[in-house]
Amino acid sequence: MTPERFQKLQRVLTARQPDLTVLMENVHKSHNIAAVMRTCDAVGTFQAHAVSAQAEIPRHHMVSGGTRRYVRLKLHDDISAACHELRTGGHQILAAHLSDKAIDYRELDYTRPTALLLGSELWGVSGIAAEQADNHVMIPMSGMVTSLNVSVAAAILLYEARRQREEAGLYEVSRLPEDVFDKTLFEWAHPQIAMRCREQQLPYPSLTEDGDLAENPFAG
Repeated sequence: MTPERFQKLQRVLTARQPDLTVLMENVHKSHNIAAVMRTCDAVGTFQAHAVSAQAEIPRHHMVSGGTRRYVRLKLHDDISAACHELRTGGHQILAAHLSDKAIDYRELDYTRPTALLLGSELWGVSGIAAEQADNHVMIPMSGMVTSLNVSVAAAILLYEARRQREEAGLYEVSRLPEDVFDKTLFEWAHPQIAMRCREQQLPYPSLTEDGDLAENPFAG
């Protein structure tokens, strides 16, 4: 761990947004899962959510490359439970769904706690999920096709959220609880040591200012 690497980890973690997330409903193509997760990392999403009835997400989560270490992914048994948890946590749920009540995605406030609901590649957002969303959002289009690839739509919506949040100063200081920040920083900096500590139910050791272990519990 070099001091420069540790400083970058701190900067990235400081910009993480604990209240901006995506909820993928039965998105199953590995390249789409990977692309959504990469965009989540790029805009500072701390944790993503997914419903995966056929377990595609657990099988393909590894395809997200390095981002799998830096964006947590929480799985849910069904869409109703996922929406309930997010709403209980204070999130507005915005479904990427073309309906009679769909609003231009640029007209909404993404500085609020927000979960972007993305449907499956073939069927889009389910009827059950659409009913539970607070708003339906649309991306204006001028061509013959009526929808974008799910990962492309996710990127457009997430970057609008990033733009608004950056203007509001939400990336300038850490918004994570201190204990969550410290725990996550250790796991990013020393993933193997963190895994061994969890396996043996040991607390994480302290870090120096440069990110090195103050004491290695597994030395020798």
